[in-house]
Amino acid sequence: MKTFYDFHASPVGNLLLAINEGGLSHLHFDKGPGSLPIRPDWTHDSSRLDHVRAQVDAYFAGALQAFDLALAPTGTDFQIAVWNELVRIPYGETTSYGAIARTLGDITASRAVGAANGQNPIAIIVPCHRVIGSTGKLVGYGGGLPTKRFLIDLEQRHRTFALVP
Repeated sequence: MKTFYDFHASPVGNLLLAINEGGLSHLHFDKGPGSLPIRPDWTHDSSRLDHVRAQVDAYFAGALQAFDLALAPTGTDFQIAVWNELVRIPYGETTSYGAIARTLGDITASRAVGAANGQNPIAIIVPCHRVIGSTGKLVGYGGGLPTKRFLIDLEQRHRTFALVP
């Protein structure tokens, strides 16, 4: 399967975007613990990622609260289950590793959830930044804790609420 990549400037630094026929496979920070080297079999092609860049820009402008992109992450069954839970966390809200473990039916799996969260290949769009420690403290993030704080604050500033009649 052919993968195409490009970089995209954002308020949190350059992002490495990669896409294949299944959809977006990677969104990584260019620098820091969440960075990813470009693989030798990837092909640089910025035009294939225009739709991704447009949505990422709208997100950072506070105009997009839900991404509409085909996603193609690769991981174990457990990782995929965790990542599926991440996309269910509402924009502007946070949850804990333990809460996700409980949702998955194993209250003892907080550390495993944390490990899967740390392996998320599609940062921001699969919102691993919305997962915090059980005490409410920010813990671990591939883009660094200042980036995690920035993303949480951005979402809390721009979230909208539906009025219930």
